[in-house]
Amino acid sequence: MNKIPIIMMLVLTSLGVYAQEGMEQAKATLNKWYDIQRIISKEEHDWRVNRELMQDRALVLEKECASVLEKKALATNETARLEIQLAELQAQNEQVIRVVEQMKEAAVKLEKQVPALLTKTPDPVRERVKPLVQRLPKEQEETKMGLPERFQNVIGILNEISKANGEVTVATEIRTLEKGRQTEVKTLYVGMGQAYYLSAAGDAGLGRPTETGWEWQPSNELATSITEMMQILQNKATARFVPLPVSIR
Repeated sequence: MNKIPIIMMLVLTSLGVYAQEGMEQAKATLNKWYDIQRIISKEEHDWRVNRELMQDRALVLEKECASVLEKKALATNETARLEIQLAELQAQNEQVIRVVEQMKEAAVKLEKQVPALLTKTPDPVRERVKPLVQRLPKEQEETKMGLPERFQNVIGILNEISKANGEVTVATEIRTLEKGRQTEVKTLYVGMGQAYYLSAAGDAGLGRPTETGWEWQPSNELATSITEMMQILQNKATARFVPLPVSIR
């Protein structure tokens, strides 16, 4: 009878030990489960944070991409505009080159015509344009004068010649008369088409331009008429009609 209680006590003691160990094991398992849940919760939180960051970054990249595309479109339009402007400038440049070549040809042509005009120009006019004539290029290909300067030079000569062609000019000159006698005369140039001279001794004559220069012909019978013309031009006589011979060619 005494052995049964002892056995039961041993059994109860063993059950208590096993129960204690189960509880410890369950507690350890529960702690691991909590740890796993914390890890999972942290990973989920980190994933959500990273997802938001990635979404924000994606929005930024999308805006940057749109901005780049917009700038590319603007650059393409600007490039097209610049290409059009470049084409227009090239066309204008080609036109300017053609005009410059035409002007150069015109300048050369005018320069070549000046000597022929000067042979028909009265001596006083030739003296006025002498500084400009001396600047005319001797050889067109080797001249270092700029095109504007060449035009300005030749136009200056032509302006003086044109001006003289519309004026009556009186000049004092030395003229070779009959028998090679050199005498000071007053010469009256009517434009560039006719001239008359008169010396103090009454030697008179008339002149006409030719391809080789002015030709002078004695004509003493014109002395009175030339004297009257000179006096009228010098306001020493009343203006009136004075008949003088004119040669028209």
